[in-house]
Amino acid sequence: MRVEKPLRLRRARSLGYKAKPGFTTARVRVRRGGLRKSAPVGGRRQSHAGFTRKVPAKSMQLIGEERVGKAYPNLEVLNSYWVGEDGRYKWFEVILVDPHHAGIQRDTDINWICDNSQQGRVHRGLTSAGKKMRGLGH
Repeated sequence: MRVEKPLRLRRARSLGYKAKPGFTTARVRVRRGGLRKSAPVGGRRQSHAGFTRKVPAKSMQLIGEERVGKAYPNLEVLNSYWVGEDGRYKWFEVILVDPHHAGIQRDTDINWICDNSQQGRVHRGLTSAGKKMRGLGH
């Protein structure tokens, strides 16, 4: 869901957020825990079935970023950060930028995101969560 302003303003600003038109923030909820796989139908030992302790290849943060990127196709995902969690869910705030906004195109700090090579960057693993999943930048 879209939010007026970030909960953690200092963290958002460190990741590139500015309180100006063209920037927006969305809060996303992602369920916690490993992947569930259905129980085997055929008769074999469950320890050999491979449906316990499945670990997703993506982090929950990246899953949340991709969901927001799909919900707002006209905006680009800049970055995201953790907001909170309970026993069932994790919440992240995702910073979104409108590459077609005139204020963004004029801002020399962020207008690199207006380049055509940046389209769909969250789905190509170019955010910091995506790079971490790919094993880059450590």
